[in-house]
Amino acid sequence: VQLQASGGGLVQAGGSLRLSCAVSGRIISTYGMGWFRQAPGKEREFVAAIRWNGIGTHYADSVKGRFTISRDNTKNTLYLQMNSLKPEDTAVYYCAVRRGYYSTTYSQDDAGYEYWGQGTQVTVSS
Repeated sequence: VQLQASGGGLVQAGGSLRLSCAVSGRIISTYGMGWFRQAPGKEREFVAAIRWNGIGTHYADSVKGRFTISRDNTKNTLYLQMNSLKPEDTAVYYCAVRRGYYSTTYSQDDAGYEYWGQGTQVTVSS
């Protein structure tokens, strides 16, 4: 299973970016998915999660109201729309596939995810 994250880059504070995560080797339509991020010198942290059917999302308090997670199961792709970006959003962003199919719960823990992408860098300048 491979996850290819893309869409990162350099943006000014207040700007927007849309991250994509294309999955190959597994049909994702029965699996929850999530986004995490890791800033320099910090531990990886949860950003957002979405249920297998796209009905139901969950966000970290730090991004709620600014970020939107979505998925297109026909394209086997996960997205993260990031608006009103702040310098503190600067990090490497990772997408991940949830353990267990048809899961009805969200996981904010690394251990809840089975497969990970390589990460895409997001840098927000002030």
